Amino acid sequence: MSGDWGPVVVAVVLFVVCSPGLLFQLPGNKRAVEFANFQTSPISIFVHTIIFFGLVTIFVIAIGIHISSG
Repeated sequence: MSGDWGPVVVAVVLFVVCSPGLLFQLPGNKRAVEFANFQTSPISIFVHTIIFFGLVTIFVIAIGIHISSG
C-alpha cells in the first residue's frame, strides 16, 4: 500500500514557516513586517492563514508535488 506524502510534507513545512511570529509577522505590532518576535495578533493569524492557504494551493494543486512511499 503506497501513499502520497507530498501534500502532508508541504502542509507541515508551510505550517512551521507561516506560523505568525516564528520567522516573520505580517502585519507586525509596531511595523508592517517584524522578524522573529515570537508574538502574534488576531489580524496576523488571519493574514498568515491566507498566505498558508495560497501557498498550499500553489504547491499541491497547481504544481502537483508528489512524494510516494512503498
